[in-house]
Amino acid sequence: MVTSTPRRVASSGLLLLPSTLTILALCSGLSAVKFALEGELGVALAMIGAAAVLDSLDGRIARLLDATTKIGAELDSLADAISFGVAPALVLYVTLLDGSNAGWIVALVYAVSIVLRLARFNTLLDDDSAPSYTSEFFVGVPAPAGALITLTPLAAYEQWGDGWWSSFWAVSAWTVFSAALIVSRIPTLAMKSFSVPRRMAAVLLIGVALTGAALITYPYVLLIVLVVAYLTHIPFAVRSKRWVAARPEVWDVKPAERRAIRRVATDDRRSYSRLGLRRPRPR
Repeated sequence: MVTSTPRRVASSGLLLLPSTLTILALCSGLSAVKFALEGELGVALAMIGAAAVLDSLDGRIARLLDATTKIGAELDSLADAISFGVAPALVLYVTLLDGSNAGWIVALVYAVSIVLRLARFNTLLDDDSAPSYTSEFFVGVPAPAGALITLTPLAAYEQWGDGWWSSFWAVSAWTVFSAALIVSRIPTLAMKSFSVPRRMAAVLLIGVALTGAALITYPYVLLIVLVVAYLTHIPFAVRSKRWVAARPEVWDVKPAERRAIRRVATDDRRSYSRLGLRRPRPR
């Protein structure tokens, strides 16, 4: 009886951990506005990046602890709207958008795109009729990634100073482009569907070490490289979803096994092509 009470307290504390991370992400995102107003743009970018990391952790920890709740989901959406919608819009408005009326319109377009994307995401969560494979893809660019994409000109400005990338019209066009990606129905890969084979574990650890080194020495260049890599993956995500959608027999297959099936099919098709033969159609 004496030992059961501490366990209950510890359990309650663990259940609050996901919501605690969500609140920290919210505070981090809002703090970006404070630092931008004070001219510390590097710290402002770091705050948005920290909010993105915390946002990626709270959902995973909630699932691991079986602590997913309705209030937690609502809190997460509201925090995302502020951290990745309102805060980046204000950061851009007071910096590269010159605080002008036209800049305010661009900032509003971006903030509204984030809110619309989150509303659609919450609606899709309640859709039980969707095939199982759809959980492996996001519809449009998720809010944290959208915020970092939108702030890429600010990273370029901090790294290289003034240039075409920091001009009002270039920043405005890039912000509208980011907003279009966010509200689009373009599929993007969800990280939970990403897995690394055991034989690639050493390569992954080396990549993590290099990323850590780049984060310390060239953080703005790292952000730009990650954004370019993310945008590059979109055509592959579109192709992958089309391939899966056209084959209902693999919808319930695990992503790793599905990739193996697709790899075999691709090798088979290439073999027929090299031999100059037409691949027979299944009857």
